[in-house]
Amino acid sequence: MTDHRAKIRAVQLRPLPPLPALKHLGDLAGMLPTIVVDTREQTPLRFTRLQSIPGTLTTGDYSVVGLEELFAVERKSIADLVACCCNANRARFFRELHRLRGYPFRRLLVVGRRSEIELHLYRSEISPASVLGTLAAVEIRYQVPVVFAATPARAAALVELWAWYAAREYCEVVNNILRGGRDTQPKVKKDEQVAGH
Repeated sequence: MTDHRAKIRAVQLRPLPPLPALKHLGDLAGMLPTIVVDTREQTPLRFTRLQSIPGTLTTGDYSVVGLEELFAVERKSIADLVACCCNANRARFFRELHRLRGYPFRRLLVVGRRSEIELHLYRSEISPASVLGTLAAVEIRYQVPVVFAATPARAAALVELWAWYAAREYCEVVNNILRGGRDTQPKVKKDEQVAGH
């Protein structure tokens, strides 16, 4: 019995092999992220600065290639949003939002102006207070920030911006891992250093 435990410990204490070499890491400098558009998206946004490809996403309408489990944007028009606030669609909408909670980057992107809701410029009996109350619940209950974009072009520009910054952040994390974590310490300016340290 003791010999068996010694063998297990010997296996557990073996040094780990190095990570595989990233032969083309320098090529990242010239690359841009690619947006994934869910195939169920009926009228996809048109992107002008980043490429997009169709794909099947677990949740959300937009993500980034390679970050599908980390980045999700759910898009709604004002009409879609108002429909989601009605009793028939509310439960399904809240299930979508519940799934978004697992994503480090998550957004509910509403294409339209908040004033369209406030002024009841939509075809439904539901009151503006109910729709705005639902949006407040989304942010509090599901920790999903709600962002309004006045036009589809502005919405597309926001998704591109978020995708680019998310990809850049994860590249920096990987670069830091490869550097042995040397960049984890905050940089201190000379005039902020305490004398004698």
